Amino acid sequence: MAETKTNGFVFPGKKRSGRDDFDGDDLFISKKSMLSSGVPPTWEDPAAAFASARHEFGEHGGVNMSIEASATFTVMEPETMRRMFTGELGPDRDFFIYSRHFNPTVLNLGRQMAALEGTEAAYCTASGMSAISSVLMQLCSSGGHVVASRALYGGTHALLTHFLPRACNITTTFVDINKLEMVQNEIVEGKTNVLYFESMSNPTLTVANIPELSRIAHDKGVTVVVDNTFSPMVLSPARLGADVVVHSISKFISGGADIIAGAVCGPASLVNSMMDLHQGALMLLGPTMNAKVAFELSERIPHLSLRMKEHCHRAMTYATRMKKLGLKVVYPGLEEHPQHKLLKSMANKEYGFGGLLCVDMETEERANRLMNYLQNCTQFGFMAVSLGYYETLMSCSGSSTSSEMNAEEKALAGISPGLVRMSIGFIGTIEQKWSQFEKALSRMQDLGLFKN
Repeated sequence: MAETKTNGFVFPGKKRSGRDDFDGDDLFISKKSMLSSGVPPTWEDPAAAFASARHEFGEHGGVNMSIEASATFTVMEPETMRRMFTGELGPDRDFFIYSRHFNPTVLNLGRQMAALEGTEAAYCTASGMSAISSVLMQLCSSGGHVVASRALYGGTHALLTHFLPRACNITTTFVDINKLEMVQNEIVEGKTNVLYFESMSNPTLTVANIPELSRIAHDKGVTVVVDNTFSPMVLSPARLGADVVVHSISKFISGGADIIAGAVCGPASLVNSMMDLHQGALMLLGPTMNAKVAFELSERIPHLSLRMKEHCHRAMTYATRMKKLGLKVVYPGLEEHPQHKLLKSMANKEYGFGGLLCVDMETEERANRLMNYLQNCTQFGFMAVSLGYYETLMSCSGSSTSSEMNAEEKALAGISPGLVRMSIGFIGTIEQKWSQFEKALSRMQDLGLFKN
């Protein structure tokens, strides 16, 4: 759809009509602006950047964008289709082939994600894992090499340990991401393609030194890919030196535990290469986001900053109180956390230290007993994987989301058998929910399973 710009907003015009050729006035939308957020380079805060991004209005002037639910798109002249398939005409000039390639609604969500992460461009996918796997397969060829953190989501660890070596001949060396010298030694210039880590690790909440890790990688010509699923708004990896930021949008960004989705945020050249008709990982593997899903997600991002602030505020409150009760708590907001000062130096102001905390009950039996009481007796939260929901979600990571790792790998990653990961929700009042937690802990004390 052709568009008219007025005071920074983007109003829709009528669909192309008559002919598919253009004069100079039709070329004001460049490929870069089609993919990117249009945020000026003075970006400082993710909420401010999002508010400065172009707003897409509906086809008939609605305040919300229209949903382009079509799988395929028409042309006015037969010759146009050939020009589209050769790459001469594309979404930068309002030409769309097929929604597995580019879809206008999904493109708009991508612009929002680019604004949020401060990257030149972004494109959204069917899941977080599809975003991760597609990026790695785009950046690495057969014989490629990845250096990755030992502390990763179990699915990502399995992808790097088992699937990519078998299916793609891409190998990975795992490192302690906090030992910068180890990272530097394992990156082999001319061989290593990617340095991969999570900004805040799943589930141990280890915080990566993004600026230093990026410097080390870039000195050796290596691309830095960071999973920022645990800390949207809190951290902005691209602004700290990372090249590519990936997300499972299913988590905090969605907020409803009802959508599976992912995103790749990075240079426009990377996004375009991933959508290439002949070599693009996203185009050819096809983890396509449905336009209706993209629309729903685009309506949730505007209040992400408010939700993140409340998630983080409550996580800090509970972590502080749990620590006073004598529990072994892992939370980056606590001063004794090994990377507390580092996170404070990198974090965007006013967003806190993340919405997740861990309680180490040391054994799986005690972890399961605590979660059972918290869900089934006091209603503090739910035993469920995932995160970013308005209710608190709890899981024993070693036997759930990190179960793909063997005992040695868990030990190296610092995952205790009794580590309970909690994604802190914001439903109810703080005192109401804290009372529920205390009642569950009191039951543990009555059974002699916890002493403060």
